[in-house]
Amino acid sequence: MDKLLKRKVDAYLVAWKKNPDRKPLIVKGARQVGKTCSIERFARQNYASVVSINFVEQKKYRDVFNDGFEVDVLLKNISLLNPEFKFIPGDTLFFFDELQACPNCATSLKFFKLDGRFDVICSGSLMGINYREIESNSVGYKEDYEMHSMDFEEFLWAKGYPDDFVEELYKHMLHLEPFSALQMDVLIDLFRDYVIIGGMPEVVATYIQHKNFSGTLGIQQQLLKDYEEDITKYVEGLDKAKVKAVYNHISTFLAKENKRFQITKIAKNARNRDYIGCVEWLADAGVVNICYCMNQPELPLKGNYDPKLYKIYFKDTGLLIASLDEEAQEDLRANKNLGTYKGAIYENIVGDMLVKQGYQLFYYHSDKPSLEMDFFVRDADSLVPVEVKANDGATASLNNLLESDKYPDVKYGIKLGYRNIGFNGKFYTFPYFLTFLLKRFLADRKQA
Repeated sequence: MDKLLKRKVDAYLVAWKKNPDRKPLIVKGARQVGKTCSIERFARQNYASVVSINFVEQKKYRDVFNDGFEVDVLLKNISLLNPEFKFIPGDTLFFFDELQACPNCATSLKFFKLDGRFDVICSGSLMGINYREIESNSVGYKEDYEMHSMDFEEFLWAKGYPDDFVEELYKHMLHLEPFSALQMDVLIDLFRDYVIIGGMPEVVATYIQHKNFSGTLGIQQQLLKDYEEDITKYVEGLDKAKVKAVYNHISTFLAKENKRFQITKIAKNARNRDYIGCVEWLADAGVVNICYCMNQPELPLKGNYDPKLYKIYFKDTGLLIASLDEEAQEDLRANKNLGTYKGAIYENIVGDMLVKQGYQLFYYHSDKPSLEMDFFVRDADSLVPVEVKANDGATASLNNLLESDKYPDVKYGIKLGYRNIGFNGKFYTFPYFLTFLLKRFLADRKQA
């Protein structure tokens, strides 16, 4: 079903092929975000011959590297296993899928690049792939692209909205032109649906096909089970039960007022040192986003945070909602009453939208003085606080950051909520559904 969904990786792959000095490409991401489907479609449309090998389904192909990595040796071994493959110089794509099942394949990328006759794309689930090992195998001879579940722009494409519709949204944002009441109503409804179903392609395709939520929850719950099975399958060097325990408690942390990861919420007398590496493993596997607490609201962002204080968000907000109890799911789907979960759902979706734009996640919390900010991003020369409002409450922390002379790096802020576009001289107000355009806006705002 998701074969017809337009994805941002499509344009990336076309640009990659146009580059005369292109390197073998590794497309990585969490399982079932649409990697294989997008690459296969691109391959069919752009090459006379496609040599497609899946190292999980076709285990015998793992042995083609046993005699060395020279391309002619590999061609000989591959054609021995399947004589029907055609190797047309300049018009053949080798698509090696499930790279995590054959790390040796990564070593061959250097040889494919030096040989120059064939294009290569590899795809691998972040779950179970030792990228540290693979990174060292073909340094300088490969390119990496991380693919996520669908963002709100891709969701709008799936709903049938064209590119110029998104450009129209951006014009409103850049020129601070409020939307009409009708535009706000339609876009807020679309965004609420996106939050509830998330961006996993199969879930989105089912929603598009049925024009409602029918069948989507079952797919999401199966995805959650698949991730849990993968933890059992792929975790090495860590206690699998502890990784699973962290994974299964994400919604518990987010239900708390401060939403922070606390080991004591997993098990009585649990100690942080017993869980070292568990959260990082989930992040490396593409299952969660980590948001670190900054030491001070100042630049630079990197290095200015406490690695022991953090929040954990689901990568896909639809999976967060699917992980809640049945009553909560029913309420959210029937009433779209997303604010009931202590703002966690909105924080989760905003965090996800920021990560999909390339941001790392940081927040700030201080008791003395009392100051809390959901996220921080930056532009060329300033630190930008981002406040996420589930309701239309006060913005005391945002005002304090902007008015105090203690935070010279903070020059303006962003407030996200179910409010129209505005600017009060200190902070911009944007509706949630524009968050996916935030990085572009911060780059362009001074020229507007």
